[in-house]
Amino acid sequence: MAQSDAVLPKIVSQEEWLAARGELLEKEKEATRALDALAAERRRSPMVRIDKDYVFEGKNGPVSLLDLFDGRRQLIVYHFMFDPSWKEGRVGCSMLVDGMGNPAHLYARDTSLVLVSRAPLERIESFKKRMGWDIPWFSSFNSDFNYDVGATTDKGEISCLSVFLRDDDSVFRTYFTAARGTDRLNANFNYLDLTPFGRQENWEDSPQGWPQTPPYIWWRHHDQYDHTKGTDSCCH
Repeated sequence: MAQSDAVLPKIVSQEEWLAARGELLEKEKEATRALDALAAERRRSPMVRIDKDYVFEGKNGPVSLLDLFDGRRQLIVYHFMFDPSWKEGRVGCSMLVDGMGNPAHLYARDTSLVLVSRAPLERIESFKKRMGWDIPWFSSFNSDFNYDVGATTDKGEISCLSVFLRDDDSVFRTYFTAARGTDRLNANFNYLDLTPFGRQENWEDSPQGWPQTPPYIWWRHHDQYDHTKGTDSCCH
């Protein structure tokens, strides 16, 4: 869609813009308070003990689930979709990991963050180097971990996340979410949700004429976008 032909938001005065912004702000505050309430409920949710001994492969050798905590009390595991038969990790998971910040801020709150996939370690390490990531990433290829936590089903790999808590040498699973439950972790989606055109996917409730494509088809690994295209394209 050429910029001159694009449908644009309504143009109003500064006073009208501030009034509309104020109305939306009240709804945003309501949503924030609702998310705060959900987080409070999440903190009070029950947990389940993990008694099974899982062995993961890391760049320094075999490690246990307890080792993934790296001495901290809390552990967030992002179950990165990477089947052993695939040559590279899934695009959507890669987009999410691209937005992960410096883990020092999590470490300050006694929390570790790692990736776990079923792909063999050598394939993980190769892809990790290509993507330029340094986040700890482990292979569960030789264990039932992915199946037990629901990250791999009879339908294949699932994009999901688990949270664990350590009490001395005891490990408990406290939380799990999958599919769009991980949306808030994808920084790119959160940025795009603030823009007039949004994610530009056809499931979104957008005004008539907004640029949109089916979901997924515009996603790429960050080294595979063609940024030589003009900015009037909704997907580069």
